Amino acid sequence: MSVIDSVGLFFLDTNILVYSFDHTAPDKQRVAQELIETALSTQRGLISTQVVQEFLNVLLRKFQQPMAVADAREYLHAVLLPLCQHFPSMVFYERALRIEQETGYSWYDALIIAAAAETGCRILISEDLQAGQTMHGVTIVNPFSA
Repeated sequence: MSVIDSVGLFFLDTNILVYSFDHTAPDKQRVAQELIETALSTQRGLISTQVVQEFLNVLLRKFQQPMAVADAREYLHAVLLPLCQHFPSMVFYERALRIEQETGYSWYDALIIAAAAETGCRILISEDLQAGQTMHGVTIVNPFSA
């Protein structure tokens, strides 16, 4: 976790939460769980409402064995709500449109980058985006790369 030890706030992409439940990739699962634990214990890791929505959808519908609603509700209160620090505004959507145009990323990826920027995060932890790229003050870090 050394990359996040030297920064203030960091943003977790949805894929980090998904990997924390992935028993088929134990190394990624361990790293993801450590990132989430660090995010919660230091109160420096953040997510957005989009991440909450995407992750709950995966949790309830896309896992090989979907999580029960009662268990999902418990996870929502224990992990997702404490981490969720970004709530969209119209200005946010304008920023995401600029990011999409500037970078060529998908709309949903642009929303993640915009949320990280708006919350003051210097690091966006994601496997899905181009590691090392910096935009709007946010650098993308892939925690699973060597």
